[in-house]
Amino acid sequence: MECGISLYLSSGADFASKIVEKASLAGVHYAFTSLQIPEEDGIGDAAGAKKLLALCRDHNIKLICDISPATLAKLGCRDYFELRRLGIEYVRLDDGFDARQTVELSGSFHVVFNASTITEEDIAAWRRAGADFMRFSACHNFYPKPLTGLSIDYAAAVNRRLKGLGFKTMAFVPGDETLRGPLMQGLPTVEAHRGDTGDELVCDMLELGSVATDVVLIGDPDVSDHVWQRIGELSCGYVSLGCEVEEPFHYILDRVQHDRPDSSPWILRSQESRRWKDVPEAPEADRHGEVQVQPGDILMSTKAYGRYAGELEIARQSFALDARDRIIGHIAESDRVFLPYLVRGAGFRLRNVRRSL
Repeated sequence: MECGISLYLSSGADFASKIVEKASLAGVHYAFTSLQIPEEDGIGDAAGAKKLLALCRDHNIKLICDISPATLAKLGCRDYFELRRLGIEYVRLDDGFDARQTVELSGSFHVVFNASTITEEDIAAWRRAGADFMRFSACHNFYPKPLTGLSIDYAAAVNRRLKGLGFKTMAFVPGDETLRGPLMQGLPTVEAHRGDTGDELVCDMLELGSVATDVVLIGDPDVSDHVWQRIGELSCGYVSLGCEVEEPFHYILDRVQHDRPDSSPWILRSQESRRWKDVPEAPEADRHGEVQVQPGDILMSTKAYGRYAGELEIARQSFALDARDRIIGHIAESDRVFLPYLVRGAGFRLRNVRRSL
């Protein structure tokens, strides 16, 4: 999963420059903007739009522009291919483009459509026109009005269908710092994400990533500094989890690890841990009676588990501790919120928050 932002001409050049700088520092490589939303006061300012394009190009950010046939006149361009020379790589097409025009544009741009409105008839027409769906993306809408957003299950079903054809998929989460008018109630794709802030918002991004969303964009103009920090982690392919770990097992810290692709609802299983052959094996713990594992407990399989010895696991739920496992630490309570969302290959990095237990 990659991350993106949204930029709006009506926010002004100085604000856009500030957001692009934050995004660049966080490793973001995508930005959405609209050249046709009615409330964009500056939409008629071709110089302002071109300045925004240059800003993204200078920061290696791919700009996804929501366009229509009227966009050319607004930007003073003679044809769509001048948009490519301005630095636009992705065009989100509105009504007014037939299959032949769409396929022709896909030779110069990555073309993007509303994921929820792509029909079987559209796909058949594009195929007849010679479409290469590796040049096509499907971006879900954001929904400014409360109770109009999608369910996560619907978004997941649409993503699976379109990714099976070769489409790249995109969706939005709301911001938690500067919200966009006129309603200022967040711009999510999924209704359940509306109003989320901080780490809840990061969980929303992870949830969309877990249902085959390739690019998750912030729909609103800005997010909090804490979320920017988390976006920087996501751009590097992991989420940082604070933890307390026994001294002999500090080798598990500060290494990017990944949950197995065949994810378990009970535990997060590190793909890499069993390959660390130069680390000490966990001895079996002396204990009497049944021990209950709690969500966030960090487990290590002992030599009694044979070839599974050395496997690192993090509990997502409560269950009885297997005698062949040992509890070696705990995820910080504030970071346990991420555990349900670190699934199917998601990355994590354990960060010690205290020298020892």
